[in-house]
Amino acid sequence: MSTSNNKFNVVVVGGGAGGLSVAAALRRRRPELDVAIVEPSEKHYYQPGWTLVGGGSMTAAQTMRYEAACIPTGVTWLRDSVVSFEPDSNRVMLASGEAVSYDYLVVAAGLQLDWGKIDGLPATLGKNGVTSNYRFDLAPYTWQCIREFTGGRALFTQPAMPIKCAGAPQKILYLAADYWRQHGTAADIQFFNQGGAMFGVPLFARALDQIMTGYGAKPRFGQNLVGVDGKAKTATFQLVSDGSTVTESFDLLHVTPPQSAPDFIKTSPLAAESGWMDVDRHTLRHTRYANIFGLGDCTNTPNAKTAAAVRRQFPVVVANLLAVLDSRDNAGDLSSYDGYGGCPLTVAYGKVMMAEFRYDAEVVPSFPLDPRVPRRSYWWMKRRLFPYMYWNVILRGRDWRWPAPRPRYNAV
Repeated sequence: MSTSNNKFNVVVVGGGAGGLSVAAALRRRRPELDVAIVEPSEKHYYQPGWTLVGGGSMTAAQTMRYEAACIPTGVTWLRDSVVSFEPDSNRVMLASGEAVSYDYLVVAAGLQLDWGKIDGLPATLGKNGVTSNYRFDLAPYTWQCIREFTGGRALFTQPAMPIKCAGAPQKILYLAADYWRQHGTAADIQFFNQGGAMFGVPLFARALDQIMTGYGAKPRFGQNLVGVDGKAKTATFQLVSDGSTVTESFDLLHVTPPQSAPDFIKTSPLAAESGWMDVDRHTLRHTRYANIFGLGDCTNTPNAKTAAAVRRQFPVVVANLLAVLDSRDNAGDLSSYDGYGGCPLTVAYGKVMMAEFRYDAEVVPSFPLDPRVPRRSYWWMKRRLFPYMYWNVILRGRDWRWPAPRPRYNAV
């Protein structure tokens, strides 16, 4: 499609959860707006489901739909990639060489998985017992590895933060441990975590310590995966404390790759020093360009990078973009995002711990129940309700919420 001289009221970069929800909500609120989405992918994935695919409780096909079916009615889909931003000229440059101009820009470009930063990993992914639920095509192999595991050492890794869905690296550990316990399979389960705790919110970290103990799994904090030899079945870790390395043998290795902002954001005027898109943590408006907003995994807001965060962010972006459009922002008429994020921590088959929190690790459960207790009802939500909400509520730009979360527990 030629996009020469294309001009839109709003250009949305990224056709994932953030981009689609914003576009759909804008069209619902202001049908007269000319909105375009720039997205190269033909397929759209419900990525929170990949943990369940890896654990055998969902099929990969259930997590995929074609992008064309997800684009909101009346929104122009530009099947192309952004290569650079020119915010001073209000336009983006595409891989095709064309330029697209805008009045307002929303960036929801997600993040990139840096597989190549782990020496030897790309060559052995999907074989030799090396897998990852962070890729659609590999999650079924995770389930195969778990089913075919006959005993030995199972290693699970987590890189430096931030990453998408910080609970995912350990969710699959719990499902694997539960499966092997049910089938009487002896396993030496080790969790190699670059960080220093099981979770970033202390209240849940302490509860997860007990889950790990219950499975006989050993946390190995301060160790970061830097190399894999699939044929030799060895993994090399660098110690955060002194930079030295240790090599560990494995029979199964589940890898969570290092992650970072997309390169075309890192090298752009929109980036903060960290490489992530620089936005105000509450208004989600760019700190230097008043007609640009960002949401989702690509920004530098210090919240969990989850679909639950997007669910709370997109109404803020839409409200604030329209406030700017209507010249209401000077009066302080801007909505505020409080950093809400949610992580349904799958700790066993049929059991989920519902971790909800906002900025400064403030725990804000939506239900009047102890959030540290895994429950079967939350498993149903994870398996049935949340996928339905994703496809039919979030992607359609509907601002549907639980009862207002309320702080009930100390963060420490």
